[in-house]
Order: sequence, then structure tokens, then C-alpha cells
Amino acid sequence: MIRKVLVANRGEIAVRIIRACREMEIETVAVYSEADRDALHAKLADEAVCIGPARPTDSYLAMEQILSAAVVTGADAIHPGFGFLSENSRFAELCEKCGIIFIGPPAEVIARMGNKQEARNTMQKAGIPIIPGSRDAVYGEEDGLEQAKAIGYPVMIKAALGGGGKGMRVAQSPEEFRKNFRIAQTEAKQSFGDGAMYLEHFLTGPKHVEVQILADCAGNTIYLGERDCSMQRRHQKVLEEAPCASISQSQRQKMGECAVDAAKAAGYVNAGTIEFLLEPDGNFYQNSGRASGYGMGYGCGSDQGTDSNCGWTAAFTAAARCVCKWSFHRSQNKRSKSGRRICTMPGNGYGAAFAGRKGCPC
Repeated sequence: MIRKVLVANRGEIAVRIIRACREMEIETVAVYSEADRDALHAKLADEAVCIGPARPTDSYLAMEQILSAAVVTGADAIHPGFGFLSENSRFAELCEKCGIIFIGPPAEVIARMGNKQEARNTMQKAGIPIIPGSRDAVYGEEDGLEQAKAIGYPVMIKAALGGGGKGMRVAQSPEEFRKNFRIAQTEAKQSFGDGAMYLEHFLTGPKHVEVQILADCAGNTIYLGERDCSMQRRHQKVLEEAPCASISQSQRQKMGECAVDAAKAAGYVNAGTIEFLLEPDGNFYQNSGRASGYGMGYGCGSDQGTDSNCGWTAAFTAAARCVCKWSFHRSQNKRSKSGRRICTMPGNGYGAAFAGRKGCPC
């Protein structure tokens, strides 16, 4: 049974997870960068842990700091939210090795579905309709130009690892491709710590439809309904409408069945979303193998991370010893015991190196 959850995210998603945990009487640990010291999610949680400087690569993408925070605070589980490390299979694997439950699909499933290029290949093998695109990850500009020519312009350049609309650019020509590929790859490295890219033919004016699915450990998978997420700004959803008014009942059924097939092909477990792009002529394509995880874990998170004899644990514990003598009281949260804030940033000038010294950023 999960008693304490570390939320490895920030902003609205972290706040929503913390509030859900509170309703379920589960204690929470927030992590925050120096820039988010006074953020709402850090104030709402039972405990708040400083994990690094403002740059995401040094804080919200820093696996060691986040795992250190989980070990020090005694968290049973880590909820990654979305974006950041939510689709990083190595992070899920490290959680398992450290005896910490990763609230989401198993690491091997994330490797298949979190990496969009791998996901495309998985969907293609299962006969799921996908948009024409690259077969392998693209790391170099010249290789990308060759593949873009074969696919046909316009092309969409996307980060292979990650989501949330980051690391995405459209290129209408080879000249535009060079410029936008560099921008998208730089953004992917900064946001997800990985520069692998992939390419797809760009569809003009499609609807973005997402189908909600539930899958358990026994192989049972169902679809619940769909929503229209076409209203977007800078590849970020602004409004979601359910049900989607642009599809017929037969299309809805076909899309739902396709979502179930896609989830089964990937061995997906948990609550999640299968994304589709719907063209005006009624044809739809599974969107880059995208399967996003949601929720507080549905039945199968608890069988992960059972190996408590992990060498990482001692290392993380030793590296996370800068406990600031700063107490705070939140009357709205009766379960808050110590209300402590902890700084855990090993290897970058903080953490163990600053234990008992001046200069701690907390």
C-alpha cells in the first residue's frame, strides 16, 4: 500500500496530483528548483525538497536528485506527472531498483511507447495506421534532410523522447529544415535530456483526438471515451471537448478498438491515452505511437520496485544530507508532520558537500 508519494513535477500537474493524494489520505513530497521555491505545489505538499538550480536539466530532469529526495523523505512511490521524466524508461527502471514504486507503466513499456520512434515501429508491426515518417531515430541534420526528402515536404520534426509539444517544428523546405531541426533538437536536449529526433509527413488541418484507455496486469484493456484536443497554441492544448463532435458513432468505435489494439501491442498497463490525428476525409492515424500515462496507478504499480537491496539507495541517502532548519506550518494540511524542506543536490556543489555549511540555497 502506498503511504507517501513524491511528485516529480511542478506547476498545475503537481498541484492536481497532490490534491488527489490528499483526498486519498496519502502523504506527499513536492520537489522544486531554486526558481520554484515559493511555487504553490511546494507549499501544498507535506514536505518540499529542493533538487537543484532553475534549469530543468539540473533539477526536474536530474534523476539522482529526485531519487535522493524520495529516499530521504521515505516516499513509497514517485508520480512523474507528464513531461520531464514521465516517459523516461531509465528513470522507471531506477525506481524499481531502488525499491520505489513508479506510478506508471513498467520500464520496458515506456521504452517502447515513451520513445516515439520505437512506438512508431511497434504500432507499424501491429498493423495500426500511422503517419508516413522516419524508421529510425534521427540525430544529424544531413541524415534528417535525406529522410525528409524521401517522406516529402512539409515534414514535422519531433523529439523522439518526451511530449508536451516541446521539441517540435514544421519544415516546408530543405532550407527551413536545417534551421528548425537545430532549434527542435536543442529544445529536446534541454527539456528531455535527449537529442534523438524523428520525422513525419505534416498533415494539414487534422483533428487531434485522444482516446482514454484502462489496462490491467491480466491483459484486460478497455477504452472509455474520446475527447477533441484540436484547439492548441504552440502545440499545447488549450481546450479539450468531450465527446468529439467531429466523428460518427462508427468512427468512434473504430478509433476505440484501434486504441485497445495499440495498447495491447505495446503491453501497456495503467490508465492512459492513445492519440490520433483525424483527417477531414475521415481517415485517422495513431499519433507517433503516443500513449500517455495518467492517474494514481491502476492496480499494477505496486508490483514494481520490490528489490529493496539496492546499492543506489545508500549512495543517494549519503548524498542527500543538507536538511535545512526551516519549519513551516500549514493549517490546511493536518497530516503535515515536520513541514521540513530538504536540499538534495549531489555532485553539483550542493547536497552532501554543503551539509552543515553556509551557502545552502534553501
